[in-house]
Amino acid sequence: MIFLQRNNKRSFNFPKVLNFREVTKSSKPASLKNTCRFLVLGMVFILNTSFLPSTHDFHTSLTEMRYNVKSKSFEISLRLFTDDLQKALSANNQNRKFVVENTDKNDAYVEAYVRKYFAVINPKNQKITFQYVGKENEGEATWIYLEMPVNESVNGCKIQNITLFDMFDDQTNIVNLFFQNQKKSYLFNSKNKVFTIDI
Repeated sequence: MIFLQRNNKRSFNFPKVLNFREVTKSSKPASLKNTCRFLVLGMVFILNTSFLPSTHDFHTSLTEMRYNVKSKSFEISLRLFTDDLQKALSANNQNRKFVVENTDKNDAYVEAYVRKYFAVINPKNQKITFQYVGKENEGEATWIYLEMPVNESVNGCKIQNITLFDMFDDQTNIVNLFFQNQKKSYLFNSKNKVFTIDI
């Protein structure tokens, strides 16, 4: 599986002081004082920001659809950031608080949310039914597993993935589709909410 990583840590490049004696001999007291002030302020900033709640640099999800020849079905994995999923579940359920964990009892809510915003539609404009298999936490993310039987060609079918679009204007969803040694990738955003499969 391909995993997305969210980088919330910021790196700081402080001036390197290798030899304190050389600095004190060659620097004027005012410049040493400014350097020390800069270092102290920098350390205070780092300590303060390290206790702040994590913020989103971006909002994205990853979905993989892999065709299993033996079972004639797509094995689907959606990877969402857990805190984004919790916010979405809350917004869709009268602001009830959700904590998504491996041992929680929220599967019915997660399934209902996914069914509302993720679908594969056949050329007859009918949603292809899928089975909710379960979910699994991994670091800051939650994997949601689905299985979708497909007894006909997927060409001409449409994928709709507007998961978390109800929460974030900048949400983007990547879908990687693997079918009989071929791969197609689709990027869903506010302007592209549905794609037709051509594989």
